[in-house]
Amino acid sequence: MKQNITLFLLSIYIEKFQLVNMKRISFLFIGLFLLAASMSAQILQPVKWSYSSQKISATEYELIFKASIDNPWHLYSQDIPQAPPATTFKFEKDSSYTLVGKVRELGNVIQEYDKNFNMVLKYYSDSVRFVQNIKLNTPGATVKGDINYMSCNDTQCLAPQDLDFSFDLGKVKPAAVTAVIGTEKAVTGKDRIDIGGRKKGLWGFFILAFLGGLLGILTPCVFPMIPMTVSFFMKEGENKAKGKMQALLYGFSIILIYTFIGSVLAVIAGPNIANWLSTNWVPNILFFLIFMAFAFSFFGMFEITLPHWAVNKTDQRADKGGFLGPVFMAITLVLVSFSCTGPIVGTILVESAGGQILKPIVGMFGFSLAFALPFTMFAFFPSWLSNLPKSGGWLNSVKVVLGFLELALALKFLSIADQAYHWHILDREVYLALWIVIFFLMGLYFLGKLKFVYDSDVSFVSVPRLLLAIITFSFVVYMIPGMFGAPLKALSGYLPPQTTLDFDMNKIVRDNLQVYGNSGMSTEPKEICETPKYHEFLDLPHGLKGYFDYKQAVACSKKQNKPIFIDFTGHACVNCRKMEANVWSDPRVLKRLRNDYIILALYVDDKYKLPENEWVRSTYDGRMKKTLGKKDADFQITKFGVNAQPFYVLMDSKGDVLVQPKAYDLNVDHFVKFLDKGLKNYKTGKSLFNINRK
Repeated sequence: MKQNITLFLLSIYIEKFQLVNMKRISFLFIGLFLLAASMSAQILQPVKWSYSSQKISATEYELIFKASIDNPWHLYSQDIPQAPPATTFKFEKDSSYTLVGKVRELGNVIQEYDKNFNMVLKYYSDSVRFVQNIKLNTPGATVKGDINYMSCNDTQCLAPQDLDFSFDLGKVKPAAVTAVIGTEKAVTGKDRIDIGGRKKGLWGFFILAFLGGLLGILTPCVFPMIPMTVSFFMKEGENKAKGKMQALLYGFSIILIYTFIGSVLAVIAGPNIANWLSTNWVPNILFFLIFMAFAFSFFGMFEITLPHWAVNKTDQRADKGGFLGPVFMAITLVLVSFSCTGPIVGTILVESAGGQILKPIVGMFGFSLAFALPFTMFAFFPSWLSNLPKSGGWLNSVKVVLGFLELALALKFLSIADQAYHWHILDREVYLALWIVIFFLMGLYFLGKLKFVYDSDVSFVSVPRLLLAIITFSFVVYMIPGMFGAPLKALSGYLPPQTTLDFDMNKIVRDNLQVYGNSGMSTEPKEICETPKYHEFLDLPHGLKGYFDYKQAVACSKKQNKPIFIDFTGHACVNCRKMEANVWSDPRVLKRLRNDYIILALYVDDKYKLPENEWVRSTYDGRMKKTLGKKDADFQITKFGVNAQPFYVLMDSKGDVLVQPKAYDLNVDHFVKFLDKGLKNYKTGKSLFNINRK
């Protein structure tokens, strides 16, 4: 049979091409022999499939189909004509689940001329992942179906194949949150996107919280309690070993109480509520009012206390002694000291309410560790009490200084809501003016020129007070140029954007240079294609011009033949402001952004209500996105699997992502290399993946 096929193919070859050269015929026989031998030796299976699933919410799952493709074979995309069979997924209809969106392709898609079918087709080599989201209607559903696909190499194709699959979702555990950036492999370990130096951020936050705990000790509600609580352990008897054990238990109890508070917050303030907490006007105005109330309380206007019944009840249980006594003694300390530690604890909790599970726990652990340390050490070594400074007016001074700081921090929360809703109550110059006045008054207080209700008379200025006054007034002097356009990079994450400044000397000089140039001759500034949508309330920093709408940016990219620089940002994004002030401001970065890219800034927290014809239904959660911020945030999540800002993407007008996206990184050289590599890949036609295929 094989011989007949061989002779038949040979006769066709000779007839068609009229080959009479025996040398060519011999080569043909050898080729056919090797092909027949290889076909008889094995059944070709160039595509190997593996399946996995992960739980991404209470009722939603991801079904992941991974295809590993042998070289030089390739697997066709779903998005091709049906003449060569496209890869197709069929799911058995079942009332126990609902498909959410379509099957997404994650891999390096290739689009080029295919010799097998004489047309341009899309396909994958090496590997590709297909992902289908489903929502369960009943617990523990089983999802079944089949895949129809065809694989080819440069010279031949195999017959289309069908492959059955089945997922038992009753056994799937929740998956860890990772940032999937469209590569063909699972994002783990070194492939995971670093969204802003998380480890470093947690350590820094721990240190700040620890310092907050030390500061809390030096308040008039807490400091006098050190000798009072230590005397409790000294009265417990002559058994020193028991006293030391109780002292340790006391310290551990303080830490556990505060860490428990952080753990509760971690559960309540999960990722779904993070954006609401950080940008919605309700929590931000509430935080603003709370911080203002604490500031007025610290100034002596009134006193914030917890109900007496709660304090008395725990105090009575503490008097019972034994090993439960130190636990209730710790609870009593937390309750009694609340009026002074509450603002510090509140600041830590508010700063950590960003959707991270570890951050509030780490923050409260750092605070409580510092807060419990002196009580534990003095209870462990009572003789140290003789060296403890006496209580006095200096404690109230600490409280008043905290009041000034609370007043300054309160403005930050009002500013966040002001930017997100475009109220223009606290533009940059107003915000800076208030901070300048607040810290100027604090400097006067250090010099004894201001006196509050519970303050002692300051007969002379001590050296520590003088040093603090010098530091405070120096900070005031540093802020003053900001009223006229100085960038104030050290405060970039805490001030409103510079674009809200009415009188910006830098902008005036920059505009004049653009119009007249260094030679004095008129040179028109480089323009973008059309007037950007939402330009009435959104701006780009440093006089850059760009868009805030994806379709406009893509259209301009096609027209000017430039790649697109996507900036996923937010009004409440502190790290975004730091990047703009410290990295974007560098002349090398500004030159590249201005000349080489079409800039697209997408504000994920903007509250502008879109007209109904611009609403989009999310393929991620199935909900309608009605505001500009929610639409931009959904675009980031569905296309890039990331919900953190800042996040920078370089792509072309076809949706091809040019290089690995970049997150928070204050290294200017890294950012310049990022932009240069994206431009080089754009010019040479290289890319990582296409967002339209996800």
